[in-house]
Amino acid sequence: MALWREGLLAQKVLQGKTKGYKNHPQLTRFKNTANSVGAIAGYLRYVADEADKRGYKFDRSKIADEEFKGKMPVTSGQLAYEFTHLSDKLKERAPELYMQMKEVRKINHHPMFNEVSGEVEAWEGI
Repeated sequence: MALWREGLLAQKVLQGKTKGYKNHPQLTRFKNTANSVGAIAGYLRYVADEADKRGYKFDRSKIADEEFKGKMPVTSGQLAYEFTHLSDKLKERAPELYMQMKEVRKINHHPMFNEVSGEVEAWEGI
C-alpha cells in the first residue's frame, strides 16, 4: 500500500504537480530516463499487477497515460541495500514476514530494471 501511495506521489512530482518531495533521492532513477513520467507509470502498472495477484485493487485510472519501453539500470549494491532496508523494517513491524524473507537467496527485482554490477547508488547518500 505504501509503495503505491509513494509511487503516485512520485508521479505527481515528475509531472510537476507538487511543490514538495521534488528532491527525494529515489526520483533520480526515473529522472535519468528519457521519459520520467512514462517510466513511473510503467513502474506503477507493474505494482498494480502485483497488487491484483495479492487480492488488492488499486485504481489504475490514477496512472499517467504514458509509456516507457526501456529498462532502467539498478546496481546489485542498490538492490541489496533496499532489500536490507525492507528487512529491517519488517523485523520490527511484521516479524512473521521477516522470518520468511530471511530465506530469500535471490532478489527478484521489478522487470523494468536491468541489474548491473555496482555499489549502492551515490544518490542514496550513505
